[in-house]
Amino acid sequence: MPQATHVLAIDQGTTSSRSIIFDAAAQPVATARREFTQHYPRDGWVEHEPEDIWQDVLATMKEAIGEAGLAAGEIAGIGITNQRETTVVWDRATGEPIHRAIVWQDRRTARACAALREAGHEKLVRERTGLLLDPYFSGTKIAWLLDHVEGARARAERGELAFGTIDSFLLWRLTGGVHATDVTNAARTLLWDIHEQAWDERLCALIGVPMALLPQVHDSSHLFGTTLPELLGAAIPIGGIAGDQQAALFGQACFEKGTAKATYGTGCFLLLHTGEEAVASEHGMLTTPACRLDGRMSYALEGSIFAAGAAVKWLRDGLGLITHANQTDDMAIAVEGNNGVYMVPAFVGLGAPHWDPDARGTITGLTFATQAAHLARAALEAVAYQTLDLIDAMVADGGDAPFAIRVDGGMAANEWLCQFLADMLQIPVERPEHLETTAVGAAFLAGLAVGVWPDLAALTATRRDMHRDEPAMDEQSRAALLAGWHRALASALTKKAGTD
Repeated sequence: MPQATHVLAIDQGTTSSRSIIFDAAAQPVATARREFTQHYPRDGWVEHEPEDIWQDVLATMKEAIGEAGLAAGEIAGIGITNQRETTVVWDRATGEPIHRAIVWQDRRTARACAALREAGHEKLVRERTGLLLDPYFSGTKIAWLLDHVEGARARAERGELAFGTIDSFLLWRLTGGVHATDVTNAARTLLWDIHEQAWDERLCALIGVPMALLPQVHDSSHLFGTTLPELLGAAIPIGGIAGDQQAALFGQACFEKGTAKATYGTGCFLLLHTGEEAVASEHGMLTTPACRLDGRMSYALEGSIFAAGAAVKWLRDGLGLITHANQTDDMAIAVEGNNGVYMVPAFVGLGAPHWDPDARGTITGLTFATQAAHLARAALEAVAYQTLDLIDAMVADGGDAPFAIRVDGGMAANEWLCQFLADMLQIPVERPEHLETTAVGAAFLAGLAVGVWPDLAALTATRRDMHRDEPAMDEQSRAALLAGWHRALASALTKKAGTD
């Protein structure tokens, strides 16, 4: 029987679950996708039903295998990539969740995080985890579940419950009880020491999470287990797990120090590979594992922009200036310049490097000559300016200035934006043939573990010709645009330089 050469990637996101099958050339041959319900029980609370996610993932796996015309036994391996930080606690005996999943966007533990900061614990957390004390991360979500589900804390201390991010929950269900995760997901919990590469007993005690709850942590490319044969018709190895942004970094073949990727969706996540050094940030970045292969850890600096595509969506849904996001490309081209109009899209505050939750959206430079096209252009320009702010902060932290930036996500299809990014960043902007690289990364990790690809060089060789935008703007024009951005940004910030 010939060797199986197809890999199935599970891409479990915040609003939908997808299964994509890739061939040995890393080309997608089948895709299945299902959206699921978002639950908002209170202001600032966001929940998912884990059973919905499980049923959707299982259904899309079967659909994709069928669409590809393959038997389950012809799938060499499975990779999982997932929305990070979303928290599930379940019963080890039955596999049933004790509560809905608390989603990464959820803010219910803001007060608990503030109390830990006020007690002086953030320095310890930052030194060991590379993270800020924020409800974004999993640790305080776990503690909330244990304290608000009747009997949960006592059951957890007796070892009856298990915690996992979505990857761990899916792995448990697929394998019938393997409780594990990878380094990129463990590192988003506030409980895992990224230097010692182990769960930290002091942090667990500080946040109130019994260590008996926690999964084993493995390399991102690792044989985690095999699927129960009755689920898909064969026992398929699960060979890769990574959080979505690290999976995208890997899918973009950013394997070396100084490589960088930016994913442009609702927001933007930019990761700069820093090699085997965990660069501590003093400029608002997160320090995070990029990947661990064969026991060797590589790290990244990570920065997030809260509103990228969300600003374009506001132009469509809030103002009615456009009917489709792709119209902004033509609108930006239609005007010769920005006419002095700048948008600071702080609709929900500003993320890295400013971390100003009280900032609000601002548009400056309006005159009677301002057209809808200027607002569209301002929304796109803001994405580039904020990306430059992230890179400047990373370089200030000691990261290597990237020699190019690889972009993906829906906004990366915008030709005008990619050229403007190259002009502002003064480095080439590279777009792969397939912009949804998160699933590619999961497939790469699994394929390495099961032998579809022998090494990183083989993965790099699968990358198709990409479009490459080179910087073309003169420095005087660039400097003038950036000066206008800095003035607009200053008007939106509530946290001024030198203040907390």
